[in-house]
Amino acid sequence: MGSTSLSFASRNEHRAWLAANAALPEGFRVATTRVEFTPVEAPKPSAMTLSLIALDEPTDKFAAVFTKNAFPGAPVVVGRRRLAAETLGAVLVNTKVSNVCAPGGVEASERLCAETARLIGLPSGESVLPSSTGVIGWRLPVDAMAAALPRLAGGLSRGSALPLAEGIVTTDLYPKLRSAPACGGRVLGVAKGAGMIEPNLATMLVFILTDVAVPRALLRDLLPRAVNATFNRISIDSDTSTSDTVALLSSGKAPFSEGKNAGEFEAALRRVCGDLAEDVVRNGEGVRHVIRVSVTGATDDAAAVALGKAVVNAPLFKCAVAGNDANVGRLVQAIGKCAGAAGLDVSGLRASLGGVEIFADGEFRLDRAKEEALAAHLRGAELYASAPGADGVFRPPVDFPRHERRVEAEVSLGAGPGRAVVLGGDLTHEYVSENADSRS
Repeated sequence: MGSTSLSFASRNEHRAWLAANAALPEGFRVATTRVEFTPVEAPKPSAMTLSLIALDEPTDKFAAVFTKNAFPGAPVVVGRRRLAAETLGAVLVNTKVSNVCAPGGVEASERLCAETARLIGLPSGESVLPSSTGVIGWRLPVDAMAAALPRLAGGLSRGSALPLAEGIVTTDLYPKLRSAPACGGRVLGVAKGAGMIEPNLATMLVFILTDVAVPRALLRDLLPRAVNATFNRISIDSDTSTSDTVALLSSGKAPFSEGKNAGEFEAALRRVCGDLAEDVVRNGEGVRHVIRVSVTGATDDAAAVALGKAVVNAPLFKCAVAGNDANVGRLVQAIGKCAGAAGLDVSGLRASLGGVEIFADGEFRLDRAKEEALAAHLRGAELYASAPGADGVFRPPVDFPRHERRVEAEVSLGAGPGRAVVLGGDLTHEYVSENADSRS
């Protein structure tokens, strides 16, 4: 999941890399615009970004996976209906307000879809997929958004997906965009998500665009497989968003042969999803270390995933990592807690951190040299140093990813064929600062 070779010395260097990889697949246009409004629930000026993805021609080749949260946002409710639509021609995305369980939420989404369809020449609002992210419980400022739609539709352009990647971010420090060649065409994905992240398919939105003419049925087979192996194996804070959406659309411009090209396309899709999933974690709210847990020897893959998530969601271990403190007792505790609750056999447990063996044969294997090596591994994986600002608030001092190094934990149970790789982040002052004041 993800690569480990990229590093960036500055924001400009990172943005140049994004721009170089942002060419839209053939058959797509994008646009963004800003909307100022005053929320009914909080009478102070605010703003959102509206983004639009439009196909040159409506396509029947699309798939989507949505949150399993029992309180889904209205766009998710509408999106599930759209899966039965004959064709899809556009995706409308807004930030700031997630339209979750708000009065008239579904009607608001449908009204905006219908108006978007009218403006770009689609037969009806059923050809538009809505997607929202932001504060849960607030109502969409429908009138202000509808007034901005002509400007949004008029700004559609080919070329780069970077405006889209930038337009959908909220608390993200930087845009997330990945692409890969496939079958004579391309697969390109953009994502937003920094907190409320443990997808069960965070607030996470992912839009994947391709010009490869993969049939609808195959897309709907491949997307859940890719999501389960990537986005469903990350966690920042163990909270599953009410708005999680991963949508995949094909313009059908590049020819495709299922017999010859299915494996190549699936590999490209998995690569894009895997890279974006790791980008979401690396760009998580307050994340200073990405933690990668590789689990082998579990009874099955589901048990391996559960054990990996137990580690990346363990508050004490996450805090130790944040402080570059190689307190591996907290790692083994987290393993034992999950194994005890699930009835897993840990008699053959072997565990390492950064390639250094820390536990085997029922005992810790530690000494001074190992402690120093473990601490060096944590420091080497740190994305930035933590320090309060002049106002005493902890904020990330960078808005680009300096590198793709990770804290590497390896866990082997020796009890079966189950295996999984799970990604998470540490727990920092910055995360608390961000979420103590998230609606201001």
